[in-house]
Amino acid sequence: MKTVKLNLPLTQAEIKSLKSGDEVLLTGVIYTARDAAHKRLCELLKENKPLPFNIENATIYYVGATPKKENQVIGSAGPTSSYRMDPYMAPLLDAGLKITIGKGSRSENVKDLLAEHNALYLTAIGGAGVVINRTIKKCELIAYPDLDSEAIYKLEVVDFPAFVTYDTYKNDLYESCLLYTSDAADE
Repeated sequence: MKTVKLNLPLTQAEIKSLKSGDEVLLTGVIYTARDAAHKRLCELLKENKPLPFNIENATIYYVGATPKKENQVIGSAGPTSSYRMDPYMAPLLDAGLKITIGKGSRSENVKDLLAEHNALYLTAIGGAGVVINRTIKKCELIAYPDLDSEAIYKLEVVDFPAFVTYDTYKNDLYESCLLYTSDAADE
């Protein structure tokens, strides 16, 4: 496991070089979206209509940020549970999405899709929304304002912290942690 500073969007070589358990510090553009926004994005794809942002090589962060306070770019920006976005992964990956960030495990189907599309799933630390807030330098509403905190925002981040959870080789950080814990308990 290693810690790597990376600029978004990642190249295919960078994506392939990352392994489950690696810590990444991301700098660049990240888009926010949760289930309601995902549903709308997939409807647009199904209708062959343009998306509100270029999804090719994009990163989507599953977050519903809290309202910002004075002198803040965004409120607390901790990750939300990722499994709710699983039904929408195939069309978004087919359209070019390369990285998703959230918390919690995903379905076996999503792991397979990530490997097939040479894409990554990263985990941000739940409960660390205020810390993550400090890495967000700019926040711009770009789609679905009626969804309030679940609208799609374009975030410019510097050293956004996350861990590679599922890499392109189908390695699973959660499984390896359980195996490590089980092995340690046997000793």
